[in-house]
Amino acid sequence: MMQIGKVAGNVVSTKKVDSLTGYKLMIVDLIRIPSKKVYQEVIAIDKVGAGKGEYVLVTLGSAARNITKSSDTIVDAAIVGIIDTFDE
Repeated sequence: MMQIGKVAGNVVSTKKVDSLTGYKLMIVDLIRIPSKKVYQEVIAIDKVGAGKGEYVLVTLGSAARNITKSSDTIVDAAIVGIIDTFDE
């Protein structure tokens, strides 16, 4: 499942499971279009170098885990694209 979100910030974690080492963790507000109202907040690994305030494509569930190098990685959300524009 793909969702549109807006990056709200990042998460710094000095202690985490080994399978998350090397991944940047971001706080993403999932939004409804066209209202842009936040309906859920998730922590997602960032695969594309997104920054705070950018609109992004987020994949959830097993699809998020599949984009990592290992099926053992504990991931339920991943940023897979930065949105330049979208029609409302």
